[in-house]
Amino acid sequence: MKLPRNLTGAQLIKALEQLGYQPTRQAGSHIQLTCQFPKEHHLTVPLHDPLRIDTLSSILSDAAAHRGITRDVLTDLLFGK
Repeated sequence: MKLPRNLTGAQLIKALEQLGYQPTRQAGSHIQLTCQFPKEHHLTVPLHDPLRIDTLSSILSDAAAHRGITRDVLTDLLFGK
């Protein structure tokens, strides 16, 4: 699936919350999310509008690697119709 081109940082955070990520701290315009399953994992999401495609790709790739799935599968899971 193609990555969404107009996704904001806040929208990405809401989508990642479906996977068990919860905001744990904020520094300026960046929010750190933490997931405890299957082991502790941290992601940092900027509150930009919209997110740059390479930033979005990197965050999704990191989350997918933590889950043990491909980025395409994760993208379908989060943004698929």
